[in-house]
Amino acid sequence: MNAFCDKFCFGLMRLVTYLVVLAVGYIIFDIIRHGLPAISWEFLSAAPRRSGAAGGIFPAIVGTLYLVGGTIAIALPLGMGSAVYLSEYADKNRFTELIRLAIITLAGVPSIVYGLFGLGLFVLFFKFGASIVAGSLTLACMILPTIIVASEEALHAVPQAYRDASLALGATKWQTIRTNVLPYSLSGMITGAILGIGRAAGETAPILLTVAAFFLPKLPKSVFDQVMALPYHLYILATQHPEAEKVRPLQYGTALVLLALVLGLSLIAIILRMHFRKKYRW
Repeated sequence: MNAFCDKFCFGLMRLVTYLVVLAVGYIIFDIIRHGLPAISWEFLSAAPRRSGAAGGIFPAIVGTLYLVGGTIAIALPLGMGSAVYLSEYADKNRFTELIRLAIITLAGVPSIVYGLFGLGLFVLFFKFGASIVAGSLTLACMILPTIIVASEEALHAVPQAYRDASLALGATKWQTIRTNVLPYSLSGMITGAILGIGRAAGETAPILLTVAAFFLPKLPKSVFDQVMALPYHLYILATQHPEAEKVRPLQYGTALVLLALVLGLSLIAIILRMHFRKKYRW
């Protein structure tokens, strides 16, 4: 009876896995099939015209890269630094447990809530306006819990013996962390960064309230400028544009470019993770 239950459960899980893979594969195939005909040099390098019904998406690509780059620059050091403090320096008491619980809870907060938070704090209170810096800070707040949780788990995975051996040889706490802990946990930390980058690049709600403009056919000149972004551009083309049916190829083309951008950024992070994993084996 137990053997039958085990086989049934494994078979059910395998079936669910195959169904999920098939669904994702079909979505990607559909985007590629309809999006490839819209991809051209003009589409990738020109500014939009006729309220996005013609021309290209170059300002949206650049705006998305600016936002993702700013988000990574803010969230990655803060997230990794917070994880190092919580894992290596903070006392193990009720207060730190409450902080960890709050971080885990924040990781599940809907993105629109972060958008409203960014609107109230960065756009209105700090008077950054709808700008790259406001959007990047909002996205950084959104992905920070994911990076902290993943980084802390990676730090906990490093054996305690590595720390004890270094301290026994006379190394300081920071020297031990820098040479015997961080190098072996970087691959896991980068995994958290991959999850955060993918979410930041594809979110619409936070940038809708803090930075994104639909039709802005020029490149930003400073971090306090408003920009176009691929997720918001795609959202307007698909739901709000008066010529929604006519711009259907542009919708798929924009979705394909966004998908390629997210996969490209994730691929870079995966390569870095593999590099550190090979370099520091334990």
